[in-house]
Amino acid sequence: MPDRGGGTGPSGPRTRVGRPSRRARTLLMTLGVLAVLGMAFVMFAGFWTDWLWFRSVHYSSVFTTTLWTKIGLFLVFGLLMALAVGLNIWLAHRLRPPLSAMSMEQQSLDRYRMGIAPFKKWLLLGITVLVGLISGASASGQWRTWLMWVNGVSFGEKDPQFHLDVSFYAFDLPWYRFLLAFGFAATILSLIAAVLTHYLYGGLRITSPGARATAAATGHLSVLLGVFVSLKAVAYWLDRYGLAVKSSDFKATGNWTGLRYVDANAFLPAKTILFCIAVICALLFFATLWRRTWQLPVIGFGLMVLSAILIGGLYPAIVQKFQVQPNEQAKEAPYIQKNIDATRKAYAIDSTRPEEYSGKSTVKDKSRLRADADTAAAYRLIDPNIVSPTFQQLEQKRKYYQFPLTLDVDRYQGKDTVIGLRELNIKGIPKRNWINDHFTYTHGYGAILAAGTQTDANGSPVFTEAGLPTTGQLPPYEQRIYYGEKTDQYSIVGGPQKELDYEENGEKTTSYQGTSGVSLSSAFNRAAYAVAFSEPQILYSGAIGDGSRILYNRTPKERVEAVAPWLTIDGDAYPAVVDGRIQWIVDAYTTTNGYPYASRTTLGETTADALTVGNQQRAVVAQQNQVNYIRNSVKATVDAYDGTVNLYQWDTKDPVLKTWMKAFPGTVKERSEIKPDLLAHLRYPQDMFKVQRELLTRYHVTDPAQFYSGSDAWQVPDDPTNKDGNAVPPYYLSMKMPGDPAERFSLTTTFTPNGRPNLGGFMAIDADATSKEYGRIRLLRVGEDVPGPEQVQNKLNGLPEVATFVRDMKGADSDIEYGNLLTVPLDGGFLYVEPVYAQGRNAHYPLLKKVAASYVDADQPKGDTTKDVTVFKDTLAEALNAVFGVEGTTPPPVTPPGTTTPPTPTTADAALKQAIADAQKAYDDGQEALKKGDWDAYGKSQAALQQALQRAADEGAKLKSPSPAPSTAPSTAPSAPPSAAPSAKPSAPSGSPSPSPGG
Repeated sequence: MPDRGGGTGPSGPRTRVGRPSRRARTLLMTLGVLAVLGMAFVMFAGFWTDWLWFRSVHYSSVFTTTLWTKIGLFLVFGLLMALAVGLNIWLAHRLRPPLSAMSMEQQSLDRYRMGIAPFKKWLLLGITVLVGLISGASASGQWRTWLMWVNGVSFGEKDPQFHLDVSFYAFDLPWYRFLLAFGFAATILSLIAAVLTHYLYGGLRITSPGARATAAATGHLSVLLGVFVSLKAVAYWLDRYGLAVKSSDFKATGNWTGLRYVDANAFLPAKTILFCIAVICALLFFATLWRRTWQLPVIGFGLMVLSAILIGGLYPAIVQKFQVQPNEQAKEAPYIQKNIDATRKAYAIDSTRPEEYSGKSTVKDKSRLRADADTAAAYRLIDPNIVSPTFQQLEQKRKYYQFPLTLDVDRYQGKDTVIGLRELNIKGIPKRNWINDHFTYTHGYGAILAAGTQTDANGSPVFTEAGLPTTGQLPPYEQRIYYGEKTDQYSIVGGPQKELDYEENGEKTTSYQGTSGVSLSSAFNRAAYAVAFSEPQILYSGAIGDGSRILYNRTPKERVEAVAPWLTIDGDAYPAVVDGRIQWIVDAYTTTNGYPYASRTTLGETTADALTVGNQQRAVVAQQNQVNYIRNSVKATVDAYDGTVNLYQWDTKDPVLKTWMKAFPGTVKERSEIKPDLLAHLRYPQDMFKVQRELLTRYHVTDPAQFYSGSDAWQVPDDPTNKDGNAVPPYYLSMKMPGDPAERFSLTTTFTPNGRPNLGGFMAIDADATSKEYGRIRLLRVGEDVPGPEQVQNKLNGLPEVATFVRDMKGADSDIEYGNLLTVPLDGGFLYVEPVYAQGRNAHYPLLKKVAASYVDADQPKGDTTKDVTVFKDTLAEALNAVFGVEGTTPPPVTPPGTTTPPTPTTADAALKQAIADAQKAYDDGQEALKKGDWDAYGKSQAALQQALQRAADEGAKLKSPSPAPSTAPSTAPSAPPSAAPSAKPSAPSGSPSPSPGG
């Protein structure tokens, strides 16, 4: 007989045919264990790196609180769902009939019963585990709802219908609704599982003779149906309160939240009646345990369905048709008033009342108007939305630096200033490789500042802090920028590999001295990051050693959103130099959509304007897109060097913030900890302002009848300088509102009546955090005859001199860009000022070339051409002079007898200074070209140098007089390379460019 499976042969023992050897089995088992361990480590790596990051930013409590909350919800609700479904399957199996009926149906089912008999326990376990995992995962996503319910604090305000505290709707009702939804899901799944089990084991029959259901199956399913109907009764009861936060479309006002007449007088009583019917119906189902018949429960259920149709649907429709519509305005007036009051309070606009502003000038003296125009505002000629290419061209210095597309406006030394950070541009690195991308080029360098109201003779910004490293008006500060809006890749710093600091007369290197980031000294951490970032070189690279730290999550909004995932983040993080460090300032909001009667708004749409479209870096980071309550409750800072995140409590009365501070104790610092130097740079946030202005287009009206008619509704106008039809952005501007004694740093916007282009309203808010009236909204309701921004822009475009200018620029292959159209109330009328930029073919950046101005006055007789004049001039002073028809501004000061009149700057003096500055720049450009060996650029710079020197000589000749020559005029042209940067940091003279390190 042949040996079929084993035994011995001439060469010794033989293995069974087809069975792997012990060595092969051991190898396969080892590989399998390694594969499982590898998969487990991949899953663990993400968790571990998250924990390391939160620990590195000192917000580990946020990570642990969130994690344990999610785990707790997952286990509790996953276990509850598994028990509910598993228990009902087990009970249905236990209540099966001992003998199945003799029928074709049951004989067919016998095959399935026999097939699953050996695997019943495993099948039960698999089903319960599956539904438990799905349910637990869904419940863990409700961690915010749970924490708000557990930690909720009182608002101290009650809704006008049920007289419950607002916290019930904001914190409690969402959790109750989740529990109700979970109960429905558990009941329905249990019911489906029980029905299938009863059918499989003969408790339910379709074609078999005799009763369709056994008594045991009838009782079991009746209880489940009774639970379902009981939950429906609870739903009807909660729906009563849900009416206070229900959104609906009210044709008279559009989006509506809260009860209307039909809700209070039809839906509310209907929900109460349906609740009672559902309770009775549920009791009938439970009674089936004794009656063993479904006759009464089915009748009760049918009655409940019919009642839901008639009472819950038909009756409200009849009330709406025959009671409300014939006299809708009077019927809805009390509810409109409740909606107005709640909405204004929820969006913090309840103290805002429109002030009548006729638009008619109260001053007839043109010279007085001209003088008042000088003090009405600090007209920002440098538009931060346009001049980024100018910053890029003049201050980029190296291709691996960049500026944001939209710069920011702040205040330095009491003046409006445009600021941008010279951040790292990873795409501009000369030679791209892993070492250069992540070890050598790690940070940007320096904050660049420009006066917001000045330009030089060529139309370029007047930089008050510039150069590399920067010098100017700022005291010494840490200029390295490791965290910024453009810094979205990871860097590994602090190890054996040196970083490029900056280039000046050769490369300067540095090594990171900060404490941020996660240490890579541990091989385990390196392995975890190699897996998490899919970058195996992190594990074995020799560029990583003792002291190496990995920096990631480096954008300011990303860091704040990570450490405070319960906050909504403003779209515009802006930098400020504070106490010798660059700090990113991030405004953050607490929101809810559960404020009763307050109308909802969509944050993504409300905060969109001409600047945010297509620019995701300026988009709001919203936890809830639909909200009906918002507060700027937190001011956050992110250190640009070490990434430190600080959260400061700004709104000390906000109950939503207090709730989150209870949930995450120690994460938010007290408002009193904000240092004065930081406070000076805090400002009113743009996204909050945009939400408020959108609501004020309708809710500036507080009379229900007028609100219903919509006769005084406004709209936010489209940006007249933007062809895409997007809303005009708000502008930061230091200006005086009517009645104010001095300028205030403000955030401003305009309104137009619905469907009309004329000016309907003007809104300004005190945006200076140091002001006692910070956050005060001033709203002017304007007379009907005042031209709006679009009309002013159209009139400007129609001027012959504008057409000539545009034609000449186009002929010179130049593009025209219109800057921000600033609107300023002035002596009863409105002054519009708009800078106009041109960008030539050979210039890669826009320069201010013209200034348009228009003073609109509603008190203008027909045919009077001396008012409502729109002009287009070379400078702001010329434009204001032309608008008001005066030759100059204020008369020269009177000098007392016997005193010496100090020399005053003249046009020639300014031109001389500019010529000297241009000569210095041309010389610097030539030296830079020599370093690169770019002889073409060197030749152009030498030609520019000769032209600048000739201009300086010509202007110097004009200044020859007995009085001393200006101290800034050099006696000779620069003939030697600039000396090394001075050890003491000079301050830039007012109104002139900051000296460069080599100047």
